[in-house]
Amino acid sequence: MMQNIIIGQYVPGQSFIHNLDPRAKLLTAFLFVIVVFLANNWITYALLGGFTLLAILISRLPLRYIYNGLKPIILVIILTFLLHVFLTKEGTLLFDWGFLEVYEGGVTQGIFISLRLLFLIMITSLLTLTTTPIDITVGIETLLGPMKKVGLPVHEFALMMSIALRFIPTLLEETEKIMKAQSARGAQFSSGPIKERLKSIVPLLVPLFVSAFKRAEDLAMAMEARGYRGGEGRTSIRLLKWSGKDTLLFIVLLILCVGLLLLRS
Repeated sequence: MMQNIIIGQYVPGQSFIHNLDPRAKLLTAFLFVIVVFLANNWITYALLGGFTLLAILISRLPLRYIYNGLKPIILVIILTFLLHVFLTKEGTLLFDWGFLEVYEGGVTQGIFISLRLLFLIMITSLLTLTTTPIDITVGIETLLGPMKKVGLPVHEFALMMSIALRFIPTLLEETEKIMKAQSARGAQFSSGPIKERLKSIVPLLVPLFVSAFKRAEDLAMAMEARGYRGGEGRTSIRLLKWSGKDTLLFIVLLILCVGLLLLRS
């Protein structure tokens, strides 16, 4: 299952979204996180779904790849749905079985929150799937450039974000290897009582943290050996250029915002 997680991975391509300026994609992903909270009825959620689906189709990423990437979080989405179904007591009573009561408002709210979570994960995943880690670093550093005046270590912050995203797939691969090694010794990660499964996670975390710290140390030594120096005076081989396509993306996002505001109930 670990190899199916797509967050933090990059898929090379030449689609419209791949060729956008990383600053435009970062700002769009950030604004989408805010815009998604404007939806509050079926029409507005359909509009958000259309925008998300359109973005995926334009990115030319394989739909099966996106679907497989969503599998690991389906359990979280189902749990979110069930929590709202059983805890929200609004609208008409649909089902009553002992202490379990399901109301129409709970079902609707559960679907809306699950869709909101799904859209957020898909749009933020598109950011890393279509943008290289170095472009994300340069984009974050450029956007946060004005914050240097107040003493914020912008370069170090951008580099830290980039390395964190880059190492997500690596750590997932490492987790998969450790899980297989522990399974060979008799550990149960996918079957048995929940208590036993939770216990089996402890021997998984210890070697994972040791491996992560070792990788961080190796990376730091490699950067030192190559004389890496960040911050003031450092130039980048990747020069960002804002084009008409980036402006078009913001126009589409603006239309989406206006549509959501007009269609809100």
